[in-house]
Amino acid sequence: MIDTGTLAFLLALAVSAALISIKLGLSVAIVELVLGILAGNLLGFTSEGHDWLLFLAGLGSVVLTFLAGAEIDPEAMRKDWKASISIGTLSFLAPFLGTLAIAYLLLGWTWPASLLAGVALSTTSVAVVYVVLVESGTSRTPCGKLILSACFVTDLGTVVALSILFIQPNIYFLVMLAALAVSIVVLPKLLTWIFAKVSGRSGEPEVKICLLIVVILGVSAEVAGSHAVLPAYILGLVLATTMAHNKAVLAKLRSLSLAFLTPFFFIAAGLSVSLLAVASSIGLVALLFAVKVGTKFIGVLPPCRRFVGRDSIYITLLMSTGLTFGTISAQYGLSMGIIDQNQFSVLVMVVMLTAIIPTIIAQRWFMPTIPAECDRK
Repeated sequence: MIDTGTLAFLLALAVSAALISIKLGLSVAIVELVLGILAGNLLGFTSEGHDWLLFLAGLGSVVLTFLAGAEIDPEAMRKDWKASISIGTLSFLAPFLGTLAIAYLLLGWTWPASLLAGVALSTTSVAVVYVVLVESGTSRTPCGKLILSACFVTDLGTVVALSILFIQPNIYFLVMLAALAVSIVVLPKLLTWIFAKVSGRSGEPEVKICLLIVVILGVSAEVAGSHAVLPAYILGLVLATTMAHNKAVLAKLRSLSLAFLTPFFFIAAGLSVSLLAVASSIGLVALLFAVKVGTKFIGVLPPCRRFVGRDSIYITLLMSTGLTFGTISAQYGLSMGIIDQNQFSVLVMVVMLTAIIPTIIAQRWFMPTIPAECDRK
Protein backbone atom coordinates (compact mmCIF):
# COMPACT_ATOMS: atom_id res chain seq x y z
CA MET A 1 0.00 0.00 0.00
CA ILE A 2 1.29 3.45 -0.92
CA ASP A 3 2.01 5.81 1.96
CA THR A 4 0.56 9.09 0.67
CA GLY A 5 2.73 11.13 3.03
CA THR A 6 5.87 9.47 1.67
CA LEU A 7 4.66 9.93 -1.88
CA ALA A 8 4.04 13.63 -1.24
CA PHE A 9 7.53 13.96 0.29
CA LEU A 10 9.20 12.31 -2.70
CA LEU A 11 7.22 14.39 -5.18
CA ALA A 12 8.24 17.50 -3.23
CA LEU A 13 11.88 16.39 -3.59
CA ALA A 14 11.34 15.89 -7.33
CA VAL A 15 9.83 19.38 -7.73
CA SER A 16 12.63 20.89 -5.64
CA ALA A 17 15.21 19.10 -7.77
CA ALA A 18 13.66 20.52 -10.95
CA LEU A 19 13.68 24.07 -9.58
CA ILE A 20 17.23 23.77 -8.20
CA SER A 21 18.48 22.35 -11.49
CA ILE A 22 17.06 25.35 -13.34
CA LYS A 23 18.60 27.77 -10.87
CA LEU A 24 22.06 26.15 -10.89
CA GLY A 25 22.08 25.06 -14.53
CA LEU A 26 22.73 21.42 -13.59
CA SER A 27 21.08 18.24 -14.78
CA VAL A 28 17.98 17.43 -12.75
CA ALA A 29 19.21 13.84 -12.47
CA ILE A 30 22.26 14.98 -10.52
CA VAL A 31 20.16 17.11 -8.17
CA GLU A 32 17.74 14.23 -7.59
CA LEU A 33 20.66 11.97 -6.69
CA VAL A 34 22.06 14.50 -4.22
CA LEU A 35 18.67 15.13 -2.61
CA GLY A 36 18.19 11.37 -2.26
CA ILE A 37 21.55 11.06 -0.49
CA LEU A 38 20.68 13.96 1.85
CA ALA A 39 17.20 12.61 2.59
CA GLY A 40 18.64 9.22 3.47
CA ASN A 41 21.53 10.43 5.60
CA LEU A 42 20.20 13.60 7.22
CA LEU A 43 16.50 12.77 7.56
CA GLY A 44 16.86 9.01 8.02
CA PHE A 45 14.51 8.25 5.12
CA THR A 46 14.92 4.81 3.53
CA SER A 47 13.19 2.80 0.83
CA GLU A 48 12.76 -0.08 3.26
CA GLY A 49 9.10 -1.01 3.63
CA HIS A 50 8.14 0.99 0.55
CA ASP A 51 7.90 -1.70 -2.11
CA TRP A 52 5.94 0.66 -4.34
CA LEU A 53 8.91 3.04 -4.40
CA LEU A 54 11.26 0.26 -5.48
CA PHE A 55 8.74 -0.76 -8.13
CA LEU A 56 8.45 2.77 -9.54
CA ALA A 57 12.24 3.21 -9.40
CA GLY A 58 12.74 -0.08 -11.24
CA LEU A 59 10.13 0.79 -13.85
CA GLY A 60 11.72 4.20 -14.25
CA SER A 61 15.15 2.69 -14.92
CA VAL A 62 13.72 0.29 -17.52
CA VAL A 63 11.66 2.91 -19.38
CA LEU A 64 14.55 5.38 -19.27
CA THR A 65 16.91 2.75 -20.66
CA PHE A 66 14.43 1.93 -23.43
CA LEU A 67 14.17 5.62 -24.32
CA ALA A 68 17.94 5.97 -24.40
CA GLY A 69 18.11 3.14 -26.92
CA ALA A 70 15.24 4.63 -28.92
CA GLU A 71 17.04 7.99 -29.13
CA ILE A 72 20.02 6.40 -30.88
CA ASP A 73 20.10 7.32 -34.54
CA PRO A 74 20.74 4.03 -36.42
CA GLU A 75 21.80 5.92 -39.53
CA ALA A 76 24.29 8.03 -37.57
CA MET A 77 25.52 4.90 -35.78
CA ARG A 78 26.12 3.17 -39.11
CA LYS A 79 27.81 6.27 -40.48
CA ASP A 80 30.09 6.68 -37.47
CA TRP A 81 30.41 3.00 -36.59
CA LYS A 82 34.19 3.17 -36.27
CA ALA A 83 33.99 6.00 -33.75
CA SER A 84 31.10 4.42 -31.83
CA ILE A 85 32.73 1.01 -31.56
CA SER A 86 36.20 2.38 -30.81
CA ILE A 87 35.04 4.80 -28.11
CA GLY A 88 32.47 2.41 -26.65
CA THR A 89 34.79 -0.62 -26.54
CA LEU A 90 37.70 1.23 -24.96
CA SER A 91 35.29 2.95 -22.57
CA PHE A 92 34.44 -0.53 -21.27
CA LEU A 93 37.81 -2.27 -21.45
CA ALA A 94 40.05 0.42 -19.90
CA PRO A 95 38.19 0.79 -16.57
CA PHE A 96 37.36 -2.92 -16.41
CA LEU A 97 41.00 -3.97 -16.68
CA GLY A 98 42.28 -1.06 -14.58
CA THR A 99 39.85 -1.68 -11.71
CA LEU A 100 40.42 -5.44 -11.87
CA ALA A 101 44.18 -4.96 -11.54
CA ILE A 102 43.94 -2.45 -8.68
CA ALA A 103 41.35 -4.45 -6.72
CA TYR A 104 43.21 -7.75 -7.06
CA LEU A 105 46.86 -6.73 -6.93
CA LEU A 106 46.77 -3.65 -4.68
CA LEU A 107 43.67 -4.00 -2.50
CA GLY A 108 43.86 -7.76 -2.06
CA TRP A 109 40.25 -8.44 -3.03
CA THR A 110 39.38 -11.96 -4.13
CA TRP A 111 39.47 -12.72 -7.86
CA PRO A 112 35.65 -12.91 -8.19
CA ALA A 113 35.25 -9.67 -6.17
CA SER A 114 37.87 -7.97 -8.34
CA LEU A 115 36.10 -9.09 -11.51
CA LEU A 116 32.81 -7.81 -10.12
CA ALA A 117 34.40 -4.45 -9.26
CA GLY A 118 35.79 -4.22 -12.78
CA VAL A 119 32.35 -4.85 -14.26
CA ALA A 120 30.62 -2.38 -11.91
CA LEU A 121 33.05 0.44 -12.71
CA SER A 122 33.31 -0.22 -16.44
CA THR A 123 29.91 1.27 -17.18
CA THR A 124 28.68 4.51 -18.62
CA SER A 125 25.40 5.71 -17.12
CA VAL A 126 22.95 5.72 -19.98
CA ALA A 127 20.35 7.09 -17.52
CA VAL A 128 22.41 10.13 -16.56
CA VAL A 129 23.78 10.70 -20.05
CA TYR A 130 20.35 10.47 -21.66
CA VAL A 131 18.77 12.97 -19.24
CA VAL A 132 21.69 15.40 -19.63
CA LEU A 133 21.60 15.23 -23.43
CA VAL A 134 17.82 15.65 -23.63
CA GLU A 135 17.76 18.56 -21.16
CA SER A 136 20.51 20.42 -22.99
CA GLY A 137 19.24 19.62 -26.48
CA THR A 138 22.56 17.94 -27.27
CA SER A 139 20.85 14.62 -28.05
CA ARG A 140 19.94 16.06 -31.46
CA THR A 141 23.51 17.00 -32.37
CA PRO A 142 26.11 14.73 -34.01
CA CYS A 143 28.04 14.84 -30.73
CA GLY A 144 25.02 13.69 -28.72
CA LYS A 145 24.17 10.95 -31.19
CA LEU A 146 27.74 9.67 -31.03
CA ILE A 147 27.68 9.63 -27.21
CA LEU A 148 24.46 7.59 -27.15
CA SER A 149 25.84 5.15 -29.71
CA ALA A 150 29.10 4.73 -27.78
CA CYS A 151 27.13 4.32 -24.52
CA PHE A 152 25.27 1.42 -26.10
CA VAL A 153 28.53 -0.33 -27.00
CA THR A 154 29.99 0.27 -23.52
CA ASP A 155 27.00 -0.98 -21.57
CA LEU A 156 26.50 -3.91 -23.90
CA GLY A 157 30.06 -4.92 -23.04
CA THR A 158 29.27 -4.56 -19.33
CA VAL A 159 26.13 -6.68 -19.52
CA VAL A 160 27.83 -9.36 -21.62
CA ALA A 161 30.77 -9.47 -19.19
CA LEU A 162 28.45 -9.81 -16.19
CA SER A 163 26.50 -12.57 -17.93
CA ILE A 164 29.57 -14.53 -19.06
CA LEU A 165 31.51 -14.19 -15.80
CA PHE A 166 28.76 -14.69 -13.23
CA ILE A 167 25.28 -15.54 -14.48
CA GLN A 168 24.60 -19.25 -15.01
CA PRO A 169 22.53 -19.74 -18.20
CA ASN A 170 19.30 -21.70 -17.78
CA ILE A 171 16.29 -22.59 -19.87
CA TYR A 172 14.65 -19.28 -19.00
CA PHE A 173 17.69 -17.39 -20.28
CA LEU A 174 17.25 -19.11 -23.63
CA VAL A 175 13.55 -18.22 -23.56
CA MET A 176 14.48 -14.57 -22.97
CA LEU A 177 16.90 -14.63 -25.92
CA ALA A 178 14.23 -16.21 -28.10
CA ALA A 179 11.66 -13.62 -27.04
CA LEU A 180 14.13 -10.83 -27.74
CA ALA A 181 14.99 -12.28 -31.15
CA VAL A 182 11.32 -12.53 -32.11
CA SER A 183 10.74 -8.97 -30.91
CA ILE A 184 13.64 -7.67 -32.99
CA VAL A 185 12.17 -9.23 -36.14
CA VAL A 186 8.46 -8.62 -35.57
CA LEU A 187 8.00 -5.44 -33.54
CA PRO A 188 9.31 -2.72 -35.91
CA LYS A 189 6.75 -3.53 -38.62
CA LEU A 190 4.01 -4.48 -36.16
CA LEU A 191 4.30 -1.25 -34.16
CA THR A 192 4.46 0.83 -37.33
CA TRP A 193 1.12 -0.69 -38.35
CA ILE A 194 -0.40 -0.31 -34.88
CA PHE A 195 0.73 3.31 -34.48
CA ALA A 196 -0.88 4.18 -37.82
CA LYS A 197 -4.17 2.73 -36.56
CA VAL A 198 -4.34 4.09 -33.01
CA SER A 199 -2.10 7.18 -32.89
CA GLY A 200 -3.89 10.27 -31.62
CA ARG A 201 -6.77 8.34 -30.06
CA SER A 202 -7.90 9.08 -26.52
CA GLY A 203 -6.39 6.87 -23.85
CA GLU A 204 -2.91 7.00 -25.45
CA PRO A 205 -2.99 3.32 -26.54
CA GLU A 206 0.36 3.57 -28.35
CA VAL A 207 2.11 4.61 -25.12
CA LYS A 208 0.49 1.78 -23.19
CA ILE A 209 1.50 -0.72 -25.86
CA CYS A 210 5.15 0.36 -25.63
CA LEU A 211 5.09 0.07 -21.83
CA LEU A 212 3.48 -3.37 -22.05
CA ILE A 213 6.13 -4.68 -24.45
CA VAL A 214 9.00 -3.30 -22.36
CA VAL A 215 7.56 -4.79 -19.16
CA ILE A 216 6.90 -8.22 -20.73
CA LEU A 217 10.49 -8.46 -21.98
CA GLY A 218 11.67 -7.21 -18.59
CA VAL A 219 9.75 -9.98 -16.84
CA SER A 220 11.37 -12.58 -19.10
CA ALA A 221 14.79 -11.16 -18.23
CA GLU A 222 14.10 -11.21 -14.48
CA VAL A 223 12.94 -14.85 -14.64
CA ALA A 224 16.09 -15.70 -16.62
CA GLY A 225 18.30 -14.27 -13.87
CA SER A 226 19.33 -11.25 -15.94
CA HIS A 227 18.01 -7.69 -15.59
CA ALA A 228 15.15 -5.94 -17.32
CA VAL A 229 17.31 -3.07 -18.58
CA LEU A 230 19.20 -5.38 -20.99
CA PRO A 231 16.29 -6.26 -23.31
CA ALA A 232 14.84 -2.75 -22.84
CA TYR A 233 18.04 -1.15 -24.12
CA ILE A 234 18.34 -3.47 -27.11
CA LEU A 235 14.65 -3.13 -27.91
CA GLY A 236 14.96 0.66 -27.82
CA LEU A 237 17.73 0.55 -30.40
CA VAL A 238 15.76 -1.86 -32.60
CA LEU A 239 12.73 0.47 -32.50
CA ALA A 240 14.74 3.67 -32.94
CA THR A 241 13.75 4.10 -36.58
CA THR A 242 10.10 3.36 -35.81
CA MET A 243 10.13 5.91 -33.00
CA ALA A 244 11.85 8.48 -35.21
CA HIS A 245 8.86 8.23 -37.55
CA ASN A 246 6.46 8.52 -34.60
CA LYS A 247 7.91 11.43 -32.66
CA ALA A 248 4.66 12.10 -30.82
CA VAL A 249 4.83 8.65 -29.19
CA LEU A 250 8.45 9.20 -28.23
CA ALA A 251 7.64 12.63 -26.78
CA LYS A 252 4.81 11.21 -24.67
CA LEU A 253 7.01 8.39 -23.32
CA ARG A 254 9.77 10.90 -22.56
CA SER A 255 7.36 13.18 -20.70
CA LEU A 256 6.00 10.28 -18.64
CA SER A 257 9.49 9.09 -17.79
CA LEU A 258 11.18 12.40 -16.99
CA ALA A 259 8.22 13.94 -15.15
CA PHE A 260 7.17 10.99 -13.01
CA LEU A 261 9.15 7.74 -13.19
CA THR A 262 12.74 8.96 -13.46
CA PRO A 263 12.75 11.05 -10.24
CA PHE A 264 11.87 7.95 -8.22
CA PHE A 265 14.78 6.09 -9.78
CA PHE A 266 17.40 8.75 -9.06
CA ILE A 267 16.11 9.60 -5.57
CA ALA A 268 15.92 5.91 -4.63
CA ALA A 269 19.48 5.44 -5.90
CA GLY A 270 20.63 8.24 -3.62
CA LEU A 271 18.84 6.66 -0.66
CA SER A 272 20.99 3.53 -1.01
CA VAL A 273 24.18 5.42 -0.10
CA SER A 274 25.27 5.46 3.54
CA LEU A 275 27.69 8.33 4.12
CA LEU A 276 28.72 6.85 7.48
CA ALA A 277 29.64 3.52 5.88
CA VAL A 278 31.60 5.32 3.17
CA ALA A 279 33.38 7.68 5.60
CA SER A 280 35.45 4.85 7.04
CA SER A 281 36.64 3.92 3.54
CA ILE A 282 36.98 7.37 2.04
CA GLY A 283 40.51 6.71 0.82
CA LEU A 284 39.36 3.59 -1.00
CA VAL A 285 36.46 5.49 -2.55
CA ALA A 286 38.82 8.21 -3.76
CA LEU A 287 41.23 5.64 -5.19
CA LEU A 288 38.59 3.71 -7.13
CA PHE A 289 37.00 6.95 -8.34
CA ALA A 290 40.38 8.08 -9.66
CA VAL A 291 40.94 4.67 -11.26
CA LYS A 292 37.60 4.69 -13.06
CA VAL A 293 37.75 8.27 -14.32
CA GLY A 294 41.48 8.06 -15.06
CA THR A 295 41.17 4.86 -17.10
CA LYS A 296 38.13 6.27 -18.91
CA PHE A 297 40.26 9.22 -20.02
CA ILE A 298 43.10 6.90 -21.02
CA GLY A 299 40.74 4.73 -23.07
CA VAL A 300 38.25 7.25 -24.45
CA LEU A 301 40.10 10.52 -25.03
CA PRO A 302 42.50 9.29 -27.78
CA PRO A 303 39.78 7.86 -30.09
CA CYS A 304 37.62 10.93 -29.37
CA ARG A 305 40.42 13.22 -30.54
CA ARG A 306 40.94 11.05 -33.59
CA PHE A 307 37.30 10.77 -34.68
CA VAL A 308 35.64 13.87 -33.16
CA GLY A 309 38.09 16.59 -32.23
CA ARG A 310 36.63 19.67 -30.59
CA ASP A 311 34.18 18.05 -28.10
CA SER A 312 36.52 15.27 -26.96
CA ILE A 313 36.68 16.33 -23.30
CA TYR A 314 32.89 16.65 -23.07
CA ILE A 315 32.37 13.20 -24.57
CA THR A 316 35.03 11.64 -22.32
CA LEU A 317 33.51 13.17 -19.18
CA LEU A 318 30.03 11.91 -19.98
CA MET A 319 31.44 8.47 -20.86
CA SER A 320 33.02 8.50 -17.37
CA THR A 321 29.65 8.57 -15.62
CA GLY A 322 28.11 5.53 -13.97
CA LEU A 323 24.86 4.64 -12.26
CA THR A 324 22.31 2.12 -13.54
CA PHE A 325 24.41 -0.84 -14.70
CA GLY A 326 27.09 -0.14 -12.10
CA THR A 327 24.59 -0.24 -9.24
CA ILE A 328 22.89 -3.30 -10.70
CA SER A 329 26.24 -5.11 -10.94
CA ALA A 330 27.13 -4.21 -7.34
CA GLN A 331 23.71 -5.33 -6.08
CA TYR A 332 24.10 -8.62 -7.94
CA GLY A 333 27.54 -9.16 -6.42
CA LEU A 334 26.23 -8.50 -2.90
CA SER A 335 23.20 -10.78 -3.30
CA MET A 336 25.38 -13.62 -4.63
CA GLY A 337 28.01 -13.24 -1.88
CA ILE A 338 30.72 -12.19 -4.35
CA ILE A 339 31.38 -8.94 -2.44
CA ASP A 340 30.62 -8.00 1.18
CA GLN A 341 28.55 -5.07 2.49
CA ASN A 342 31.55 -2.75 2.85
CA GLN A 343 32.77 -3.45 -0.68
CA PHE A 344 29.21 -2.90 -1.92
CA SER A 345 28.95 0.49 -0.17
CA VAL A 346 32.31 1.57 -1.59
CA LEU A 347 31.42 0.54 -5.15
CA VAL A 348 27.99 2.19 -5.03
CA MET A 349 29.47 5.43 -3.66
CA VAL A 350 32.09 5.46 -6.41
CA VAL A 351 29.35 4.88 -8.97
CA MET A 352 27.34 7.76 -7.49
CA LEU A 353 30.32 10.11 -7.53
CA THR A 354 31.03 9.29 -11.17
CA ALA A 355 27.41 10.14 -11.96
CA ILE A 356 27.76 13.53 -10.29
CA ILE A 357 31.28 14.97 -10.61
CA PRO A 358 32.11 14.35 -14.31
CA THR A 359 28.62 15.52 -15.30
CA ILE A 360 28.93 18.80 -13.40
CA ILE A 361 32.36 19.47 -14.92
CA ALA A 362 31.11 18.62 -18.42
CA GLN A 363 28.09 20.91 -18.11
CA ARG A 364 29.94 23.78 -16.48
CA TRP A 365 33.04 24.03 -18.65
CA PHE A 366 32.83 21.79 -21.71
CA MET A 367 29.25 22.04 -23.01
CA PRO A 368 29.36 21.90 -26.81
CA THR A 369 27.72 24.57 -28.95
CA ILE A 370 24.35 23.45 -30.26
CA PRO A 371 23.83 24.23 -33.98
CA ALA A 372 20.77 26.35 -34.74
CA GLU A 373 19.11 23.52 -36.65
CA CYS A 374 19.44 21.26 -33.60
CA ASP A 375 18.19 23.79 -31.05
CA ARG A 376 15.12 22.56 -29.18
CA LYS A 377 13.45 25.92 -29.60
